[in-house]
Amino acid sequence: MWLMIFQRLDPKGTLAVAVREMLLGPTRALLREADGEEENELSANSSAYSQARSKLPLEVVEKVSDLIFESVWAEPKTLAGLNIPLFLLDGSAILLQHTPDLVASYPPQRNQHGVSHWPVMRALVAHDVVTGLAMRPSWGPVNGEGALSEQALAKDVLSRLPAGCGAMGDRNFGVFSMAYYSQQHDHPCLLRLTEARATKVNGGCHPSAGTDRAVRWIPTRHDHSGNPELPHQASVEGRLVVCKVTDANGKPQKLYFFTTLDLTPDKLLEVYGYRWNIETDLRSLKREVRLHMLEARSKAMVEKELVLAVAAYNLTRAAMNQAASALGLDPRRFSFSLAQDTLNAFLPAFANARTHQERQQLTQRMLRIFEQSLLPDRSNRPATPREIWPRPCPYPKRKVSLKRGTAEKFKIIKKAGA
Repeated sequence: MWLMIFQRLDPKGTLAVAVREMLLGPTRALLREADGEEENELSANSSAYSQARSKLPLEVVEKVSDLIFESVWAEPKTLAGLNIPLFLLDGSAILLQHTPDLVASYPPQRNQHGVSHWPVMRALVAHDVVTGLAMRPSWGPVNGEGALSEQALAKDVLSRLPAGCGAMGDRNFGVFSMAYYSQQHDHPCLLRLTEARATKVNGGCHPSAGTDRAVRWIPTRHDHSGNPELPHQASVEGRLVVCKVTDANGKPQKLYFFTTLDLTPDKLLEVYGYRWNIETDLRSLKREVRLHMLEARSKAMVEKELVLAVAAYNLTRAAMNQAASALGLDPRRFSFSLAQDTLNAFLPAFANARTHQERQQLTQRMLRIFEQSLLPDRSNRPATPREIWPRPCPYPKRKVSLKRGTAEKFKIIKKAGA
């Protein structure tokens, strides 16, 4: 498991890199021959390591991931004015390799042009708003008969949130089931609503800016059809809050919230502003821990890779939080990429340090570099439109081949339509 975590922390991240780390790195001291056997030189071939990864039970991986999270989150921190820790909920899609096992478990996207090549997994994470630490994710297919929505995955995450913590989500999570399950697990919630849903929660009347009233949220027929396990008389007591804000272009708009937190509207709006942290956390998971596409070729290995990738992310976050405490800084001010580069540079030196004094000197040097790894202040930078440079593509795109019978059916349908 450590070698799989090491793969996620290493820039190259191959099996061969992990095996060579085991042969020459500090983990070599943890390996020993059975009693009575002579010590043999280990092979640098990665086949045995690959087989060991395949035999590793997912239940053990999940347990280790939970233990890592619990140990690094031992002293939770809260936002100013909020007396409970708060977790941000959001999901993201992960591309997988095209193998029969993964195509069957995580069907690719499909549209009017045909079927995509890449299987797609949906993963949902819960990140601490202050420290950025992530709980073990939930996952499922995006397409097919067994497709799971982000709200369905959130039910599992809410059941595993630490006791007494709050949950916050954007409009995608502003549905009755999220408020209901948050209440069932004693997690205060702050959910943004769409205008149409806020109107229904308000009894059919459009809520005006400045609204702050107690409401009793009752599920609709649509809520019951999507969540048949909900009790017939289910309801959630909370507040409907409407805040007036201005967007990046200076145009006024209204934000609609349902909450069970006892905060003023201005404070609720301030707390909701931290929701953007989950976007940067997901970017770190995809770029720095390489979760944008998983290279594993079986369903079991994909799931283990996902769980241990989040564990690797948490180890980096834990080091960032400790450095922030030592320097008296906000851990969110550190660049995750630079922090990971710093750890990769210093870990071999720490492993070779023999005395406490050497380790103390290395710690001071590392903290000095951490202090120079802060994100630039972009608070006054104007918003940039979301656009990209198109990539040159001199070759024609590959198309998914269809069986002859299916292709003939498409021709018949096209002729009939014509």
